[in-house]
Amino acid sequence: MKNFIPRIFIFLAVTLALTGFRSDSVTRSEDQIHWLTIEEAFEKVKKEPKKVMIDLYTDWCGWCKVMDRETFKNKAVVAYVNAKYYAVKLDAEQRKTIVLGDKKFEFLPQGAKGINQIALALTNNQPSFPTTVFLDDQFNMIQPLAGYLKPKEFHEVITFFGEDFYKKEDFENYKAKTYKEKYRTK
Repeated sequence: MKNFIPRIFIFLAVTLALTGFRSDSVTRSEDQIHWLTIEEAFEKVKKEPKKVMIDLYTDWCGWCKVMDRETFKNKAVVAYVNAKYYAVKLDAEQRKTIVLGDKKFEFLPQGAKGINQIALALTNNQPSFPTTVFLDDQFNMIQPLAGYLKPKEFHEVITFFGEDFYKKEDFENYKAKTYKEKYRTK
């Protein structure tokens, strides 16, 4: 019996170490945006309509990486995006042909790299990275928004489109009044 108790403690210690007992080392799915491919989002919208948010990026884009690291890891942003949108991560230089219904988007070689036609379509032929594109629940364009946004700024934007405030008021009025009232910010 004497040897049994220390073995239990050793067993528990090893089990806790292997399962990641520390809560900060556990990555829960609600701590991350649930990214989809654009094809997956297209199919989901047909079955269960919901707005779409597309992160249009490139591998070489420094601000895209900052947005991934800061904005897309912010708890309020993650929770809101997962609740209100189908989130798509889309490499603008993807070489694979993208098929959405009867539309085909192919890679166009240009210089050392190139661009996929869908990136041009989503940015109104004015590609800039990062660009966040918002689509309605029928996969129709609401608006592309070029450039890096800090988490608070991004939260203002996703709530503006996510709750259809863009149909009722301009963004500046929304930020100054409605957003502050709704989210109790200074």
